Amino acid sequence: MDKIDSATLAFANRLADEAGAVIRPYFRQRLEVTDKGEHAFDPVTEADRRAEDAMRALIRAERPGDAILGEEHGFEPGTSGLTWVLDPIDGTRAFITGQPLWGTLVALEENGRRLLGIIDQPVLGERFIGYPGVSEMRSATGTTPLKTRACARLSEAVVSTTHPWSYFTDGERAAFERMARTSRMSRFGGDCYAYAMLAAGHIDIIIESALKHWDVAALIPVIENAGGLVTDWSGAPVGEGGSIIAAGDARAHREALALLNAG
Repeated sequence: MDKIDSATLAFANRLADEAGAVIRPYFRQRLEVTDKGEHAFDPVTEADRRAEDAMRALIRAERPGDAILGEEHGFEPGTSGLTWVLDPIDGTRAFITGQPLWGTLVALEENGRRLLGIIDQPVLGERFIGYPGVSEMRSATGTTPLKTRACARLSEAVVSTTHPWSYFTDGERAAFERMARTSRMSRFGGDCYAYAMLAAGHIDIIIESALKHWDVAALIPVIENAGGLVTDWSGAPVGEGGSIIAAGDARAHREALALLNAG
């Protein structure tokens, strides 16, 4: 698939719609939270599970040849070569604390190649979509093209990570702090919403580690088609998760990459 056809794009948006319809009634309600983590707190709620159930049911009904990979229910093989990668609530910690810095992630891959990504914030009514040649935000006020901003030097950059302690090893945290001290400003706690803000030109660099396939698949098409780049900490293309450095400008990316690996 060299480009995204209108039917596939419409279906991807329907998946996000389905998830949002399930999730919205749960937001800022008293929920039972289950810890699925083995070594650290990793919360999941009924909203996470039911939203993924709804998306999977739609795929099975209308695109039964496509494979599905989701955070809550794992992998279902397909025959078409296409895989939908789903994270019903990326940022469950933000969700259970009543903060709107979370989103539903929907990605489409063909034999490992990322074709399309959606970052949907159903409470704010903001949807960020990326596919070849297009990166845009849809909201109640219309459709706005996304474009990363120029940032020639790290000293001019706004740097973000979801949490400076929880997801880094000691060595990774030291590397992040070394890089962040050189930046203009750092902000924490954005989860997938921070990546949308990078694509929109409000954040310059995001550094993460220990990410999973469903955490990254939808983010990359949104950022790359807005003019940014996403690599791992060695500067190589991102695989199925791991370490991430996303940037709106290749110049700031090079400087941040050098500092991350200076130790």
